[in-house]
Amino acid sequence: MSDEAIVIIGGGHAAAQLCAGLVEAGAGPRTTLVCGEPMLPYQRPPLSKSFLKKADEVAQLHRAEAWYADAGVTVKLGEPAVAVDRERRLVRLRDGGEIGYRQLVLATGGSARLLADLPSGLGNVATLRSAADAHALREKMNAFDSLTVVGGGFIGLEFAATGRALGKRVTVVESAPRLLARAVSPELSEHVLQVHRQAGIDIHLQARIGRFEIEPPAPGPGPGVPRLAAIELDGERHPVDLLLLGIGAVPETALAEAAGLDCDNGIVVDEFMITSDPAILAIGDCTSFPDIASGRRLRLESVQNANDQARTAVATLLGKRRAHHAVPWFWSEQGSLRLQMAGLPPAHADRHRRPGANANSFSIFHYADGTLHCVESVNAPLDHMMARKLLEAGKSPAVASAIDPAVPLKSLL
Repeated sequence: MSDEAIVIIGGGHAAAQLCAGLVEAGAGPRTTLVCGEPMLPYQRPPLSKSFLKKADEVAQLHRAEAWYADAGVTVKLGEPAVAVDRERRLVRLRDGGEIGYRQLVLATGGSARLLADLPSGLGNVATLRSAADAHALREKMNAFDSLTVVGGGFIGLEFAATGRALGKRVTVVESAPRLLARAVSPELSEHVLQVHRQAGIDIHLQARIGRFEIEPPAPGPGPGVPRLAAIELDGERHPVDLLLLGIGAVPETALAEAAGLDCDNGIVVDEFMITSDPAILAIGDCTSFPDIASGRRLRLESVQNANDQARTAVATLLGKRRAHHAVPWFWSEQGSLRLQMAGLPPAHADRHRRPGANANSFSIFHYADGTLHCVESVNAPLDHMMARKLLEAGKSPAVASAIDPAVPLKSLL
């Protein structure tokens, strides 16, 4: 083992960005990337959208295999890490191999949340977190005319919009009183609801799921696979062709917990992405990190957060520590809707709408005590870009100027 060895466990955006940053700094030959999946890190957002629409589309790699080889990065594919020996500074792989490290980075991401009472292994029940999930889902979609989505969050609605664009009958089942309840304002939720309903998607809010009707495997050679025939929805039988569980994700902390690291709704890190062990960092969807602006701990699932935390980790690994401080931003494409959010909405906000070019284009500015905290934009990419710049600069323009469409946001910087 090199005394300078850096080992990264993970294959998502955070791991890919960390590799890129280390290579740029000349640390590629010191770096080993351990991916549980049998493929190099790839772009995940398209999996719920264009990937499902095109039978010949493949996952888009962040970097080609030759890039890792030329940079001197050692890559272990399809052999997940199963244990971390902190005392000996070793990572154990499923095949029995061991990799030594001086510094270890956990970029383990998250896994799909499941319904507690729904049996596993049903042939027509799917989740969508990986390329393998997307491949299987794309094949299954072709065989059915109707889709049922449990969960009215980003993944569920992106999949629902994609299915509707393919001509499928789509039903969305959401237990909360509104769509995207944990992520966006009530005004934006209502707009998203109306657009999807106008597109022909059947949406049930405050929905209650009762019993599950399981159909045994069809007779024939081999063990066969049971399937979900129907669910009880608001007291009535709802037949199921194909069901997607889009009810969020749970942070992948098993490795960290087994190693004795502090975990609380994610792997606990400080502002430099360091865990309770100074030799181990964590980044991306799996982390619980301190937010300087709000003074509370956050766990964010976004490409931007993964990339920003990876940049902070590069600085820490190279001995150039700088505290993580970035304006969060998110985006989601759902049929005709392009939703973009900059900042985090305060618990109690004064919300003001800025009209856009048409009825489906607008932004909502969130103020608290005269300070701008968040901007939600619908089909208004320029508003989103300028809002990010305003928030990064700490600017809080007067409400009248911010919501007047005749005033270019650029002029408020």
